[in-house]
Amino acid sequence: MNLYNLYRLIFLFLTLNAFGQNQEDKIYHAIDVFTAHPSAKAIQDLSNAEADFWRNPKPKTKDELLAVVVLNCNKAYYENQFGQTQNAISSYEKAWQTYQKQKLSNYDIIEFCLKPLGNLYTILGDYDSAENTIKQYYFIVNTSKNYPDAQNQKFAAILNLSNVYQSSGKISSAIEVLENTLKTEKLSNSQKGILLNNLGNNYWLNSKQFIKNAPQNAEKAFLSSIEYLKNEKGKSETLSNSYRNLASMNRQWQQFDIADSYMQKAEKLLLETKNQQPRKRAKLYYEKAWLLFDEQKHEESAKQISVVFKTLIPNYNSKDILPNKNQLYAETVLVDALDLQAEILKIKDPKNALKAFELSFYIEDLLMNSLVYENSKILMQLRSRNRTEKCLFVYDELFSKEGKTKYLEEAFQLSEKTKSGILKGYRSNIKNASAEEKQLLQDLQNLNNAILKEQQKGDSANISKINTLIKQQNEVMISLKKVQSENTDYIPEKCDVKALLSKLKKDKAMMVYYFMGSEKLYFFVLQNDQIVLNHINIAHLGISRIVQFIDYFNSPDAITNDISDYNHYGKDVYDLLKLPNNSGYKNLVIVPDGILNFLPFEALITQESNTTNFAKMHYLLNDFRIAYTTSANIYLNAKPVSKSKKTVLGVFPVFEGTSFELSYSKKELESIRRNFKGKYLENSNAGFADFKNNASNYSILHLSTHASSGDIETPASIKFYDQEILYSELYNLHINPDLVVLSACETGIGKLYKAEGAMSIARGFQFAGAQNLLFSLWKVNDFTTSVFMSDFYKNVKNDVSYFEANTNAKREYLNDKSIPNAKKSPYYWSSFVYYGSISAEEKSGNYIYYVISFLIVIGLFLGFNHYRKWKIFTRFSKKRITKK
Repeated sequence: MNLYNLYRLIFLFLTLNAFGQNQEDKIYHAIDVFTAHPSAKAIQDLSNAEADFWRNPKPKTKDELLAVVVLNCNKAYYENQFGQTQNAISSYEKAWQTYQKQKLSNYDIIEFCLKPLGNLYTILGDYDSAENTIKQYYFIVNTSKNYPDAQNQKFAAILNLSNVYQSSGKISSAIEVLENTLKTEKLSNSQKGILLNNLGNNYWLNSKQFIKNAPQNAEKAFLSSIEYLKNEKGKSETLSNSYRNLASMNRQWQQFDIADSYMQKAEKLLLETKNQQPRKRAKLYYEKAWLLFDEQKHEESAKQISVVFKTLIPNYNSKDILPNKNQLYAETVLVDALDLQAEILKIKDPKNALKAFELSFYIEDLLMNSLVYENSKILMQLRSRNRTEKCLFVYDELFSKEGKTKYLEEAFQLSEKTKSGILKGYRSNIKNASAEEKQLLQDLQNLNNAILKEQQKGDSANISKINTLIKQQNEVMISLKKVQSENTDYIPEKCDVKALLSKLKKDKAMMVYYFMGSEKLYFFVLQNDQIVLNHINIAHLGISRIVQFIDYFNSPDAITNDISDYNHYGKDVYDLLKLPNNSGYKNLVIVPDGILNFLPFEALITQESNTTNFAKMHYLLNDFRIAYTTSANIYLNAKPVSKSKKTVLGVFPVFEGTSFELSYSKKELESIRRNFKGKYLENSNAGFADFKNNASNYSILHLSTHASSGDIETPASIKFYDQEILYSELYNLHINPDLVVLSACETGIGKLYKAEGAMSIARGFQFAGAQNLLFSLWKVNDFTTSVFMSDFYKNVKNDVSYFEANTNAKREYLNDKSIPNAKKSPYYWSSFVYYGSISAEEKSGNYIYYVISFLIVIGLFLGFNHYRKWKIFTRFSKKRITKK
């Protein structure tokens, strides 16, 4: 700005103030000044103008508030242009929140706020917020009369929703939305071209799931997209995307000449586009780098990555291989570039490759801290799985060369970081959360559950009700983000390996810890103060062998009709998983991963035999007492099981006279009631509210009922007498029982995510605060469950730990001569698994004090004459009485 313009602005400012400029004019004036000369530095002036407005104590008019909305939308637009994505999201959220709460109008809030906000959520992986935002503005357009440019806004909503579905792995939903729109809507050539480009992307992603004709359909869609777009003005960026997608496809087919040709066209078109964002240029350079990498041109690939860093990081020094940590920010293109840099470094410089991967993990932590919804956090965690697997490979190689145990410990820490990370983060955060944050978390979860339940009604769902709930959820989400932004960001807790090994030694246990990669199954064995890392190649047949064994538990007859093959496959999987023998400790702690979450390890066969007598087979159950845990940290930080007197809250809906009747549930009830005091909710008294109101008053919660694992679309659920409860509805119980027993079908089964585990009823109780759980892995038999539970509780009554009681009950079941051989199939006894602590409370220190004191007294008594002995004994006893 020259001196004349500076004087002019000062004069204008003084003149306006002298004549009493109102708040609305001041804000619009600040916007005009900024948009005339936008810069990252000048953004602060807009923030100051807004802060002055809110500091003014005068009542705010709707016109003034609308001016603030306009200010935040402009600020957000330029924050995004200058690479300040998180700030841009925050500004858009402020604008939308003000617009909603104050019921403002006369502003295209969709075009200038909701559309860009939804897109930014998608870019940063906040898929739930993105989906909610897009559905909101689609609903606004559909229900508003004479909405300006309604057809284009609907098209934008469909396009952006398909992007969300694609990015969050809902490929079939994305394809369905796009295909239906192309068939049913009147579209321009440019709109058809844009949708076909998206459709091609989704077909291509489907090809990785070996869907028939998917690659050919993808290529056809991209080529059709180009035909529609090549003669359209102002569509060079979208046309560039189609060429870039064709380049990526041919790169993966290793048709490099064709890929190079398409990439050159894509670059030329993007650079012709006016005002293209640095992020979009950086993404193109990243894809060029991948093409060069696959062509084995590693030096040229590294140069392109350097261009990516230079484009996205203003202060990046191109002489450095990697950017400094303090230069990084929440940006997914930076994560991709660092990962590719690590791939190049891995070839000759593995230690620096690990540093590059470490920077990627750091950015993902920043991204994770911006998320509120559980589903988005899980998907973010899944992104890091491939990177973690690559790091484990590097650490394993370095250990083989140098023999330094630090590599094994660092590899273990990295595996632990993604193991039940969302559950661990929630438990950690909820301890220190303010009352306001806890209430907002509860409100958010309740709204989410209400939306899910309404959506489950299918065609009869009330769309207006869903939109109202989404609107409320969005408001709560923004409020929660604001509260959480004022707190210290969550940093994943590291596992103290020395403390872990010490605890295992104290518990007389060994731990087998699995990490399921895409090509290898890594497993750590921790015992005798040592940590060992091994791996199994599973890329081809390994997983199918495990699945084949698990399939034996799909029905009661599968094992009994094929005992010989069960023996064979049970031994095969036992050998595959390379479980330790029992030459050391008898207690085994297993940390499963991926499909192993559904594997009953106790039922594995350690030695093949020809017997058809189930009781005489060689099960892993005979070698170990087995407990499971979701992560090493959860095991390490678990409280010892209480030695205090047990009381039971029993939930027994029974469902008499219905198709759901559980006739043997009554026997289960009577068996437990004979041994434990407590409260037993039967039939109509076993409603969800009855359970909630009593759950915090008893040490053992026992639920004998029906449950379902759900499916891809339907969440896991559990039946109370009056209603069916989703697993996520249990999150807000806030309980702390000594044990939860889920005597129902499939309570440990649900939609499975690698690392995080199954979205099951058991998980719902873990979120609610339960530490120790006994739950099922498949549909359990009513009769055999009542027998098993009777034996389990007899053990608990005799002060046997839950962990050991589970093992004993299974062994006793197999040895029970009154049970026929067919009912001793592993299907009937191995369904229930124990997750939790294997430590028990230590006996009081006072008890040890009295024992020692008594021994001292006996020693003194034998050493002196009768009179002296009696005198000393009396004095000692008096001292001891005084100390009480």
